Amino acid sequence: MDISLVIPLFNEEESLPELHQWIVKVMNANNYSYEVIFVDDGSKDGSWKVVCELAAKDPNVKAIKFRRNYGKSPALYVGFEAAEGDVVITMDADLQDSPDEIPELYSMIREGGFDLVSGWKQKRYDNAFTKNLPSKLYNWTNRKISGIKLHDMNCGLKAYRKDVVKCIEVYGEMHRFIPVLAKNAGFTNIGEKVVQHQARKYGVSKFGWERFINGFLDLLTITFISRFGKRPMHLFGLLGTFMFALGFIGVGWLLGNKLYHVFTDSRAPKVAENPLFFISLTAMILGTMLFLAGFISELILRNSSVRNNYLLEKKINLD
Repeated sequence: MDISLVIPLFNEEESLPELHQWIVKVMNANNYSYEVIFVDDGSKDGSWKVVCELAAKDPNVKAIKFRRNYGKSPALYVGFEAAEGDVVITMDADLQDSPDEIPELYSMIREGGFDLVSGWKQKRYDNAFTKNLPSKLYNWTNRKISGIKLHDMNCGLKAYRKDVVKCIEVYGEMHRFIPVLAKNAGFTNIGEKVVQHQARKYGVSKFGWERFINGFLDLLTITFISRFGKRPMHLFGLLGTFMFALGFIGVGWLLGNKLYHVFTDSRAPKVAENPLFFISLTAMILGTMLFLAGFISELILRNSSVRNNYLLEKKINLD
């Protein structure tokens, strides 16, 4: 099979028939063998009924439904699990992503040799103040932290080699950072394509301002996991040793100062009245706690059944 199209959806009943018709037109025009996997993320409207009707009429349509709304990342995860095509393409169900982009995305994966191609909505039809400006700041931060030079990392329109989606685990709200997950799994040939952005035709956006705050926190999480997930002691141990050393030096200075006054028969200041004593004590306690956190993390990791999964990912990538 050439293409698996994974489409998460939430309350998009009005757009689904038009989207399906558009997809079929593009696929037939290019003679692709394909499947369309609709993942209903607990819609409250008639979306599931529409999807079932499409699946009954079109054998290329697969339907998956969640009992409640779990989010886009779990929807993509189950869609990736079900995908069988050589190239997997994701898009949103709100008609803002154009199926006309599919042929070029497919070509960039199969002929261009990319592992992943991310869409770039260079010209957007969203509100400039509430979406465009925050999105630019968000993507700039992502580029600086992740080192991946994409202008629109959160674009829903993406294409992947099948190996990529089978090697990464999308959870929580990590759908925003799939290129980062792919890079960490060893798929470094990541490209970008300018895509057409459509104005929303039906319904309203399902995302608010909180996605930018949550997205930044998720980026810090994934950066930490990618760098220290397999060796937490390298971070916690280093920070703990540094903090403990600072506290120890402070206590040593106070002790030396006390002894100096004792041996010179001068009045020695009370150690407990010096703020440095409490700062040093706090630093030593924090250092010990950080070191123990690293040690416990290493013990947990040693007993984890997935501690060597990255070796499998590297082997698949080499194959």
